Amino acid sequence: MCGRYASSRRPEDLAGIFEVEKWEPEETLEPDYNVAPTKEVYAVLDRPVKDAEDPRPVRQLRRLKWGLVPSWAKTPEGGARMINARAETVHEKPAYRRAFAARRCIVPADGYYEWVTGKEERDLEAEGKKKRPRKQPYFVLPADGSVFAMAGLYEFWRDKTLPDDHPQAWWVTCSVITTEAETTPLAVAPAEGPFSLAEIHPRMPLMLTQDRWDAWLDPSRTDPEDLRSLLEPPPAGLMRAYPVSTAVSNVRNNGPELLKELEGPEEGTLF
Repeated sequence: MCGRYASSRRPEDLAGIFEVEKWEPEETLEPDYNVAPTKEVYAVLDRPVKDAEDPRPVRQLRRLKWGLVPSWAKTPEGGARMINARAETVHEKPAYRRAFAARRCIVPADGYYEWVTGKEERDLEAEGKKKRPRKQPYFVLPADGSVFAMAGLYEFWRDKTLPDDHPQAWWVTCSVITTEAETTPLAVAPAEGPFSLAEIHPRMPLMLTQDRWDAWLDPSRTDPEDLRSLLEPPPAGLMRAYPVSTAVSNVRNNGPELLKELEGPEEGTLF
């Protein structure tokens, strides 16, 4: 899954990486080293500019709220539960299928956090024989330091309790697509493991390699079967993972120190 990630790149840098044509300086977000659900995040999307004479899609860097609210939802309350969409079912689930066909985006990140608990500890917890253990967080990122481009969807929701000219009348929200975690060895793994992403968690965000960016963002591609070919996991061996401080487990903590690599799991946590 993807429940927390880091995003510290400046908008002008993201604009260059993704060949963005339009972004508004007033939409600039501060670097966020502990992005959590319901926060505002950057997303790259191709869409015509509102009220522009030229109807062609324009690549934009936009600020969206993380947690998708379907256009038909009566309230936005379910958004916090819809931060992830499964690649295997995104084309058929009512909450995601329309966005999958017409409103795809890229959610750029430095990398994402995932928490792991040792198997023996998990077994004991499942049997009710031990209190919930303290889990060790890992930071997962491209081994070459490039941007982690997560496949995403976005949607518009109209708050009918507000007048048309109210600045919060329209919500623009997004979800990150996840896929099965890689079982192949990490490009760079901690000395004592885990040695694959699947050993950390069974799911991972779907990372789009640069050769897929244009096809994924292209709004003219609307056939679900055609689009499903873009949901293939990236080539193996592109990622690295390392342990970080359990301070990231508290959403109130936020700073570059959260990305500091530890020599091993913190005391009191298990792999």
